[in-house]
Amino acid sequence: MTVTHLTLAAGDGVAEAKTLRTAVVGAGFMGRVHAEAARRAGVRVVAALGGSPASAERAAQALGAERGYPTLEALLSDADVDVVHVCTPNARHAEVTEAALAAGLHVICEKPLATGVADATRLFEAAQGRVATVPFVYRFHPMVRELRARLASGEAGVVSTVVGGYLQDWLSRSTDDDWRVDSALGGPSRAFADIGSHWCDLFEFVTGDRIVRLSAQTAVVHERPTASNASTEDVASVHFATAAGILGTLVVSQVAAGRKNRLHLEISGTEASFGFDQEDPERLWVGRREGNQTLLRDPDTLSADAARYAVLPAGHAQGYQDCFDAFVADTYRAVNGEAPDGLPTFADGLRAVRITDSVLASAAAGGAWIEVAG
Repeated sequence: MTVTHLTLAAGDGVAEAKTLRTAVVGAGFMGRVHAEAARRAGVRVVAALGGSPASAERAAQALGAERGYPTLEALLSDADVDVVHVCTPNARHAEVTEAALAAGLHVICEKPLATGVADATRLFEAAQGRVATVPFVYRFHPMVRELRARLASGEAGVVSTVVGGYLQDWLSRSTDDDWRVDSALGGPSRAFADIGSHWCDLFEFVTGDRIVRLSAQTAVVHERPTASNASTEDVASVHFATAAGILGTLVVSQVAAGRKNRLHLEISGTEASFGFDQEDPERLWVGRREGNQTLLRDPDTLSADAARYAVLPAGHAQGYQDCFDAFVADTYRAVNGEAPDGLPTFADGLRAVRITDSVLASAAAGGAWIEVAG
């Protein structure tokens, strides 16, 4: 479906549809994912950013944009866009986002929203009155929405514990390299800010609860020789308590051989327990004393909110790009004045930065329990 907004044609008072226009800053993997999702939403990708005229052209080609710009200033002053997608290395998120907001534009900023609480707070405040979102896209799995609906209905009874993790293996060898391993580019946290933040957002989203206290430990498994600054953590282990009294354990790793993107959580209640695994997103496990069952993604049997995101018939697998497409489409619906339920905003981005800051503070203090602000 093409996402448009209405403007009045001059002189005749007849409303006409104008296709929204976007710019993507950052031409790596995430930039390509953002650009593809925007196109699928019917949005024109009119601008891309490079560091020179030659790289600007390469960025435009990589993203399928109509034109490349060599500087952010040139893009913001010349390109007629409605929304800017910020897909740069983490250390530039605040700078680019702040400039886009100052230009009066809506923003989709990759997580982390910023590499520190002060910058994230400033961006949250600057974004008031704009649509400003962060791609916590796992919220858009239909079976995640089904889990959320069942917890909201009270089906679990009293929820007491949650266990889970986010495991990857793309940095499991000492020779593996990426800009994220360098704190000058990726920020003071890597594994937790990159993927642990996704898990915490998903947990708080489906339960409607908040992590209020935590104790964390982190470890560096490989010293990366290419990092110009101190190596950031490869693994993190977090124990936490929530406002409602749930006790939780979370393990995050980017050095877990064989695991590609295993975000999983199991929420235990007195009447029913639920398990979701992002590597097997078509299913939701439900456990009861009388027996267990596995729910399959079927638009005909899901709750209304879950069925809304089930864009393919049952048996035709949906995955990561479908989640991203749904997130971007909902962001553009918000630009058009709608209020999609569950859209992750800069408030959620700031929340994730605060949790990450608490994890680092606890780990630095030898695992001391830390109160989580906000």
